[in-house]
Amino acid sequence: MINTSSVWQAPEKKTLPDFIICGAMKTGTTSLHAMLNQHPDIFIPEKELHFFDCDNPLQHSDFNIFVNGKWQSQALTVVNRANHWSWYQQQFSSAISSQVLGEDSTTYLASPLAAKRIAMQDKKIKLIIMLRQPSNRAYSNYWHLVRSGRASYSFEDTLLLNPNSVLNRSLYLGQIESYLKYFPKEQLKFVIFEEFIKNKQAALKSLCQFIGVDHNQLSSSVEDLHENKTTYPKYYRLQLLKNRLFPHAGNVNYPQRLTSQNAIALQLNIFRYINGLHRKINPLVTTKPMTMATSTQAFLDDYFKNELDGLDELIERDVSSLWFK
Repeated sequence: MINTSSVWQAPEKKTLPDFIICGAMKTGTTSLHAMLNQHPDIFIPEKELHFFDCDNPLQHSDFNIFVNGKWQSQALTVVNRANHWSWYQQQFSSAISSQVLGEDSTTYLASPLAAKRIAMQDKKIKLIIMLRQPSNRAYSNYWHLVRSGRASYSFEDTLLLNPNSVLNRSLYLGQIESYLKYFPKEQLKFVIFEEFIKNKQAALKSLCQFIGVDHNQLSSSVEDLHENKTTYPKYYRLQLLKNRLFPHAGNVNYPQRLTSQNAIALQLNIFRYINGLHRKINPLVTTKPMTMATSTQAFLDDYFKNELDGLDELIERDVSSLWFK
């Protein structure tokens, strides 16, 4: 009988990634994924996998549903262990044997569960941790929630009513400390978003060295890749109104994950229709969002200065002077 604490250990002969990109949401992980995936010796599945914390409702409330008095969720148990690991194996099935394998998830960094479970594997998995100016990351996270139907109020009101939804993933100090409980520092590579944007060539060269592939085989054209270009609803207030009227509609943007045996039966077709109709009336457009209010920027910068005190020493990088001028 499999011990319940061991269900997160990969069965023998199961494929595991060599590295994981686990930067916070809105830190450039999607673009980095696309760039590294152009290297002939690297294979990364197309989508974020979210495997190691799929059952964590703090990170994936949209993976769960409460229907007819019953919960349906993505719990990895002794009974369905083989199916879940088989699903994970399949995500790497298109790779060739000589390639270095990677995966990414924007929830892993903020999830102590993911840190513990990744460390349980019988393989020294390397971790690429992307960090961005925390106030700006929170603001960009807010707009992601607006687009996906999960933010219903202005940024300032969200900070008052549900601050955790936009601030939590910028609390890098505690998150990195969680990983360092399980991983030696040499298995972690820190990438600072602002430095990455300024000099992609240097960042990619350093990352290739960390991963163990030849940077010279990566075309210089990959530096022009920009995946996940940000778009915004044409009518901001209309989007907020729709989000308030149909709060459950935000979850239908996230497809069922992992095995069909334990898949989430999203019986929300009416909300899919509402989302489609709304998007015809209020399309997403490529434009710049409203600038964060100066007072809000100052408020958040003061908060994060205190919360991230000690981060420079922990990651051995001077990010304070870069982020808080």
